[in-house]
Amino acid sequence: MRALDGIIQGIEYFESPNCDERPDNTIIDMIVVHAISLPPQNYDTKLIIDLFLNQLIAGEDAYINSVAHLKVSSHFLITRSGALVQFVPIYQRAWHAGISQFQGQENCNNFSIGVELEGCDTEEFTGGQYATLSELIKFLRIECDIPLNRITGHSDIAPERKTDPGPHFNWNLLKSLL
Repeated sequence: MRALDGIIQGIEYFESPNCDERPDNTIIDMIVVHAISLPPQNYDTKLIIDLFLNQLIAGEDAYINSVAHLKVSSHFLITRSGALVQFVPIYQRAWHAGISQFQGQENCNNFSIGVELEGCDTEEFTGGQYATLSELIKFLRIECDIPLNRITGHSDIAPERKTDPGPHFNWNLLKSLL
């Protein structure tokens, strides 16, 4: 992998409007692993892309209607097939963590990189996703000098609000690939 201006070269890139500059002198030192499916347990990558681009159209599905207005993003999405998609340059702040705290630091969006896995709390993730995630983490650890103990789940930084990546995410497998 190689990045130019915080964008990984050779992968699909969609520029999300849902980002901004990180606070001055911010050290990027954490990766947050998420899970997303729209609607839950439905794997339509286009809907996730539309959400991060503010192009999700409300319709007949109640869940889609409930999230269509949100202004959210992530730096990366890893699809069920293991494809890597980027939405926000790594040196900008993506809006993925919400109200969050990690080891006494609040607002994890400021100092973290968000990685969404296409999936949900009730199903296993794919081997391709773990392979891509591990390669991405290896790259980000070098690019941003992120320690292994600062790779965490959304549920760890917002336990009152979030459960992802969920009980089916295999942290031991990920660690073995790193």
